[in-house]
Amino acid sequence: MRQAGVLAAAGIVALTEMVDRLADDHANAKKLAEGLADMKGLEIDSNSIKTNIVYFETAGDNLPAIKLESRLKAQGVKISAFGPRRLRAVTHYHITAEDIDIALDVFSKILK
Repeated sequence: MRQAGVLAAAGIVALTEMVDRLADDHANAKKLAEGLADMKGLEIDSNSIKTNIVYFETAGDNLPAIKLESRLKAQGVKISAFGPRRLRAVTHYHITAEDIDIALDVFSKILK
C-alpha cells in the first residue's frame, strides 16, 4: 500500500498546488509559439496553441527535425522530433518566461 500513497501524494500536489499555475505554462507556450512564428526556417500557427504543448515544423528539407533537436539539446534546449520535419516543445512547472527568452535566442542562433 505504500506505493499507492506515493502515487496519491503526487496527485494531491497536482490538484492542490499546480492547477493555479497552469495559466503560466499556457502563457509560456504561447510566447514560445509567437517567437518561433517569427523565425525563418520554421512553420507554426501560433494561434492554434491552447495548452502548454507547442507543435511546429521545419520549413523545407534543409534542416531535418532530428538535426534541429540535436543542435538545440547541445545548447540546453530540450524538444522532441516527431517525424522528418515535426517537433514538439512542452512548457511546465520548471520553465519560466525567462527560459522561453533563452530558448528563442538559441533557436535564432541555430537557424541563422
